[in-house]
Amino acid sequence: MNPEELHAEVVRLYHAEAWPIGTIARNLGVHHDTVARILKREGLPAIRHERTSIIDPYLPFIRETLEKFPTLQARRLYDMCVDRGYPGGPDHFRSLVGGLRPKRQREPFGRLVTLPAEEAQVDWGHFGRVSIGRARRQLVAFVMVLSWSRMIFMRFFLGAPMECFLRGHVSSFEFFGGVPRKLVYDNLKSAVLERKGAGVRFHPRLLDLASHYRFEAKAAEVRRPTDKGRVERAIRFARGSFFAGRRWSDLADLNAQAEAWCKGRAATRQRASDDPRTVGDSFAEEREQLRSLPTSPFPTDEQVERKVGKSPYVRFDGNDYSVPAELVHECVTVAASETRVRILRGEDVLGEHERSYDKGATTEDPEHLEDLVDTKRELRKGRVKDRLLRSAPSTSKLYAELSQRGASLGAASKALLRLLDEHGAEQLEAAVQEALERETPESNSVRLILERKRLEAGLEPKVAVALPDDPRVRNLAVRPATLSQYGKLGGGSVVADSKVDAESRDAASDGVLSEGEQNSEEEASNE
Repeated sequence: MNPEELHAEVVRLYHAEAWPIGTIARNLGVHHDTVARILKREGLPAIRHERTSIIDPYLPFIRETLEKFPTLQARRLYDMCVDRGYPGGPDHFRSLVGGLRPKRQREPFGRLVTLPAEEAQVDWGHFGRVSIGRARRQLVAFVMVLSWSRMIFMRFFLGAPMECFLRGHVSSFEFFGGVPRKLVYDNLKSAVLERKGAGVRFHPRLLDLASHYRFEAKAAEVRRPTDKGRVERAIRFARGSFFAGRRWSDLADLNAQAEAWCKGRAATRQRASDDPRTVGDSFAEEREQLRSLPTSPFPTDEQVERKVGKSPYVRFDGNDYSVPAELVHECVTVAASETRVRILRGEDVLGEHERSYDKGATTEDPEHLEDLVDTKRELRKGRVKDRLLRSAPSTSKLYAELSQRGASLGAASKALLRLLDEHGAEQLEAAVQEALERETPESNSVRLILERKRLEAGLEPKVAVALPDDPRVRNLAVRPATLSQYGKLGGGSVVADSKVDAESRDAASDGVLSEGEQNSEEEASNE
């Protein structure tokens, strides 16, 4: 059945046969809304088959309440009717109340007409989130549309801070080759900080931008989508025509594809339904009337003050960047563009890095690391090893030999430092050189050489004076033994050596008395 036949049959069955809408729809195989729409378009008086309903006694109360409170929710109205005895359920009640609620009068809007180069509309478009390393960043698009030609500019950013908002303006003006006279903004925080009725307080950085490029900033009326409808339609158009199913490697690749789309697909579409010209042709005409660009672009770098801690790194946007070692515990200025991070002290650039959008990443300059090593080497001169190197330069070679043998450098440093305090720098240097010549690069060998030289000089050997806190040791009576016997240890026959050893043992046994012998000797002396 064609539409004309369906229309005639519905009208006949409803008025001539008095069939209800549901019966007509079921027998003709169409939806009941189709039948109702045909009858409404026909405008003939409908034969209504009124049926009583449990809500009928409450209709006057419902209409009166909705006239006073048009936005009252159906759930609250249902509770009020239940308190008055309504026995029905909430779902049926809600469907009935929907037709009784007074209709809000729709405000008519006139068609927006602008002159070439007169106005552009600006807004952010949100396109989800992207993962960069350990960070999840918001992907947003700055969109500007020339109201007369409908030419679109779109640039993506990882987040929507004020600096990215300003960069979007600068890029769009360079893309269009000029500046429109007025820019219309939605009430986003990047543009409007506060609004009370017609009073609007714009962001001061936006006002600086407007002064630099000589355009007027205008905030759209609240809840008036027609004031910025062209940029909103442009964002919807970009979602379906450009972003859906798009593959890209990084942000630079995505922005390159977006610019190609703005110059290609978006520029070849028809400007308006009543205008056969394309957007690109209209833009070529409008571009000649845009205001010229200033000689220098507006500065859009982020600048924040940071204090360097005890390590030569400064944190910015969740990542660490190296600085010269001389800047520890000092305040610096971090100036960041989309791709670079600069470390400033006053007007001097002390470091520059590629910007990272990761989270917790560390970016280092090899020159800063070399500077750190040199600075730490200078600061370590007062420590143990550097003190030894200054006092006995040969210890440097001794350390190299010890490291090749796998010996403990820390233990060797402590032993050599003790020998330095006991014998002096000159004696230690000579002993280290002799140990290296004998190919015995050990701290113990150096100690033995120093003791031998003291004996040769007729000096007493260095003896530790600290005794353990033990009465069995501290109460011993020690008789000093003659040292003349030790001078004969270097020569003589084996028999003589044995004799010397025996005499030495006798002298040692004679020199030390036990506690009992010591007491007996004291008693004898008293008697």
